[in-house]
Amino acid sequence: MNILALIPARMGSSRFPGKPMAPILGKPMIGHVYERVAKSPKLSLTAVATCDKEIFDYIESIGGVAVMTGDQHERASDRCAEALLKLEAKYQTKYDVVVMVQGDEPMTHPDMIDEAVQPLLDHPDVQVVNLIGKIKDAAEFEDRNCIKVVCDLNLNALYFSREPIPTRSKVEKIPMGKQVCIIPFRRDFLLEYTRLAPTPLEIAESVDMMRVLEHGLCVRMAPTKHDTQAVDTLEDLKKVERLMQGLQA
Repeated sequence: MNILALIPARMGSSRFPGKPMAPILGKPMIGHVYERVAKSPKLSLTAVATCDKEIFDYIESIGGVAVMTGDQHERASDRCAEALLKLEAKYQTKYDVVVMVQGDEPMTHPDMIDEAVQPLLDHPDVQVVNLIGKIKDAAEFEDRNCIKVVCDLNLNALYFSREPIPTRSKVEKIPMGKQVCIIPFRRDFLLEYTRLAPTPLEIAESVDMMRVLEHGLCVRMAPTKHDTQAVDTLEDLKKVERLMQGLQA
């Protein structure tokens, strides 16, 4: 199977401007993400999709693949759809699966790509997958930067929210899950997704996958055994640097 990993990245983050190039242990965050994702043996190609020349030039300087996209995209998935078509035209190939990996996940483990892609290999009816991780504590449960998800008994997502879900009252008895932003799409479904009209809850929660659910389609969740820490703020960056330093020790 021809599998493409795309890492959307832009300098204009509202919460943390310049985030992709923020240094972690002497290397820009986007460099950590790119190098870790590219180690997955399941991938045919890993590329960064960006509208910023600074990111593009950096990725090329380390021998990586980058593709310039328009600066009009509000959703990472729309940026990835544009990059997909440009890369297919450049390399004269057609990809079967596109794995979207957010550029603010510098602790991504290559095995997480395999965990996320496996449901697509096992189940021909599954069109899009998200990893789901465990929420570690009450602070993370309350953090609006942590996207919570609840699932049905078959691990299909029911709802994604930045608010604490499910109910706080029985939180010790109900597993708490968070979206980990490694999202494989079947190629044609990614393109179909970008043609769907944005939806009220997608906009309210600022979560791409709500568009899928609101249009009556399914998102399969795949558990990951790896613990990650996304970077949304400068405080997150400092925390990740401490964690990664500990792993190197």
